[in-house]
Amino acid sequence: MTHDARDVLPFDGIVPELEDGVFVAPGAKVIGDVKIGAGTGVWYGCVIRGDVNEIRIGRDVNIQDGTIIHVATHGQGTYIGDRVSIGHMALIHACTLEDEAFVGMKAVVMDGAVVESGAMVAAGALVTPGKRVRTRELWTGAPAKCVRNLTDKDLDMMRWTHTHYVGLARKHAESVNGGGVE
Repeated sequence: MTHDARDVLPFDGIVPELEDGVFVAPGAKVIGDVKIGAGTGVWYGCVIRGDVNEIRIGRDVNIQDGTIIHVATHGQGTYIGDRVSIGHMALIHACTLEDEAFVGMKAVVMDGAVVESGAMVAAGALVTPGKRVRTRELWTGAPAKCVRNLTDKDLDMMRWTHTHYVGLARKHAESVNGGGVE
């Protein structure tokens, strides 16, 4: 088992669905209409609240400490692809993060925004509603805008981050559960 039942909660009769190998850290909360793919880590102090719309999270995603993921009541859910990295204390709201997107610490991605595959939102950036962060672009600022194209070194760091966090989540699950992950 990789999570405590007190941290994965139903809402309005809908129970979150977690594939095998998902790590939900003690104290993180996953609530309602949420589906999370294998190998994903939901770190300490996170809240993923699918109460008024759906949240779909892919495989091998790392959702770092203190991050909030929510949805819009009148609008879209939140959709996160595979191998996405979301930094500490980010706010992800009713938006789409495609496969291998990267969102830095304390960044905000708002309603209807799309962060494309292989794109990066810098730490502290504010991606306003409906914006599209294109593949290989780095967006920063508040409001965020494209400041440059990503280098191969940037892309290597992004791949390393999600791979590192998948392994780290497995180690935390083993430590918390006193044994291996199921």
